[in-house]
Amino acid sequence: MIPTQTPEEQPAGQTRQLPPATVSRLTLYLRTLNALLAEGVENVSSDALAESAGVGSANVRKDLSYLGSYGTRGVGYDVANLSRQIAQALGLTHEWRVAIVGAGNLGRALARYAGFESRGFDVVALLDADQMVIGSEIGWLRVSDVANLETVLASTRANMVVLALPAGVAQSVCDRVVAAGVHSILSFAPVALSVPEHVNLRKVDMATELQILAYHAQRLQDPRLEQDRPSA
Repeated sequence: MIPTQTPEEQPAGQTRQLPPATVSRLTLYLRTLNALLAEGVENVSSDALAESAGVGSANVRKDLSYLGSYGTRGVGYDVANLSRQIAQALGLTHEWRVAIVGAGNLGRALARYAGFESRGFDVVALLDADQMVIGSEIGWLRVSDVANLETVLASTRANMVVLALPAGVAQSVCDRVVAAGVHSILSFAPVALSVPEHVNLRKVDMATELQILAYHAQRLQDPRLEQDRPSA
């Protein structure tokens, strides 16, 4: 059951530090809410939001309480208002300008992905070191020379960088990105990168994720392994 306290009863703009798990789930809620907005839906219950996001309704209520949003009994949550609250909490009301370094298969796919813009991210630059690639057009971007990284970051006002690079060059490029003043980095490079404490670095290692999936799949397929699983 949704508490009767409404968002208007909460101090405006005051949110607590959000747990990492809550941040991850908020992105799911926002995706669902934006789909509901596109369908013209005005209100949604915590149960319906939970089902569409694939989480528990108790998690929904707890997560949204961090934002001071408690909905209204019998009505639920105002979809447009809640969408704005989550977007603000996630920092999506700011202007995020993304530069992608690496125009290989992954970098090209990321540059062409239209979903970034709808989620508040503007891809403003694509860079590479390959002279055969520099100057070509990928999507709506022209590939720039990574030798001019600092100039490109400054001219495009990029404040986020995605590294789609081989392991051997990722750290040196990462160092240049940090020195250029960009402190939000997403790395797909298959290597651990070292950054100063004030830099936000997120790493996506698809091979590692597949290995984890393989481990769990193996245990599902072999009942003997499931029997050996330690109790919680």
